Amino acid sequence: MMAMTRWPLLLGTLGVLLLGTGLSAENSITAPRMEPPEGPMSDTHWVREIEQVFPRSENCRQCHDRQDGEWTVGRERAIRSNAPPRVDLTFPHGTAITTPLFQHVFGLWLQTQPTGDQRTRCLSCHVPSITAFPQHTDKIARQVLSGTVTVEGISCATCHAVDHVHAENGSSPPTFSLKPGKAFFGPFPSPEENLVHPAQQSDLYRGAHYCAACHFDKVKDVTRPDLPGEILQGTVCQDCHMEQSTGSATSKRGAMTRPIGRHEFHGVIVPALMLKNRNLQAEWMPRLDIEVSGSTQRVTGTVLIRNGSLPHSFPGGDPLLKQFVLTITAIDGHGKTVAEEQKRFGSSYAEVLRNPNPDPLIRGGTTRRIPFTLAVQAGARPARIQAVLSSALLPEADPTLLERYLTSLPSDHERAEAKRLLTEYTLPTLLTFRSRALEGKEMMP
Repeated sequence: MMAMTRWPLLLGTLGVLLLGTGLSAENSITAPRMEPPEGPMSDTHWVREIEQVFPRSENCRQCHDRQDGEWTVGRERAIRSNAPPRVDLTFPHGTAITTPLFQHVFGLWLQTQPTGDQRTRCLSCHVPSITAFPQHTDKIARQVLSGTVTVEGISCATCHAVDHVHAENGSSPPTFSLKPGKAFFGPFPSPEENLVHPAQQSDLYRGAHYCAACHFDKVKDVTRPDLPGEILQGTVCQDCHMEQSTGSATSKRGAMTRPIGRHEFHGVIVPALMLKNRNLQAEWMPRLDIEVSGSTQRVTGTVLIRNGSLPHSFPGGDPLLKQFVLTITAIDGHGKTVAEEQKRFGSSYAEVLRNPNPDPLIRGGTTRRIPFTLAVQAGARPARIQAVLSSALLPEADPTLLERYLTSLPSDHERAEAKRLLTEYTLPTLLTFRSRALEGKEMMP
């Protein structure tokens, strides 16, 4: 049994992070993009070594062609849509290490000179097989940086080799163990015998803590297999993100025998599900409230960010690189801004995996209180207070850090493309807002 620690990023979202052992800090930062060597003993031999233990997903197609088709549709849709995600778009597991976004975020983070252990913890979510083959971490890193990935990241074999989840407390992410071998695990209680591989039932595949081992801050309590709460009691991650259907795990049988989950792994929103479930629709977005007290010098108060019963932290968990901006503005009766304060939340690239994991902006089923103080212009009379909450998937990189990474790229075209992509994902997107008129006793004289 081989234990591994999986850490997100999300994207989600995206997932989109970091790397493993064996790659020296000097080489990881300054080495130019490397092309795979040619010849019969090229570095593909180590990929074959991994695939002897974790077969490629396309090998599963012969029997599981329905699941393979769903997986492929999700992956190809993400590849065609390599742009900042809309609220209804995400990058699925099949593109965990192949998107240009991951390549550039990973390369940029390497400029902060993470240790080998920190790089390993990053890659364990994007390439779970690295936990069984840590000696190949530097090779995987070079493939990611070169944009010539041949090793498979998240795959059928790695997901269905998980046989145990370790979740000791809610203060640190869960870890899980892989059990490589001929047997694969799944949710069905009585898997049928076959001539290809043994199958074993595991309750993990109907538990939220299975997903939380990488998506570690998406749920209130990562140690529990269920999601607490009266409205969604009995619901698990798989119910929403693996839309339920009926059929057979092996499409060759053709019988409508039992419920099965789709393997497209829908992201932020499944539109049909949102329309059917009004509770989910009502609770998905956070809500802002404003409490205000007035004075002759300034306006003080509190913005309350409320998240309903949805199990997610907002907006979708995994806070490693996500950024939030809360802007509080005082506006007079003519619509003119007379005072403004901006509060930012999120980690820098240099803080990732070095400091304790940051708390999400707001956990599911909770309210966060953000105090503010607005110094109003002399003689101005504010009539209302407005609060705007925005988020971005990535922080703005330190200019020196960004320049070092861009310099490591081999051409002006690639430097321009990397800068464009990283910039787009740092742009904040409006999440929600609230405006409150000031009452007479709250308005400055």
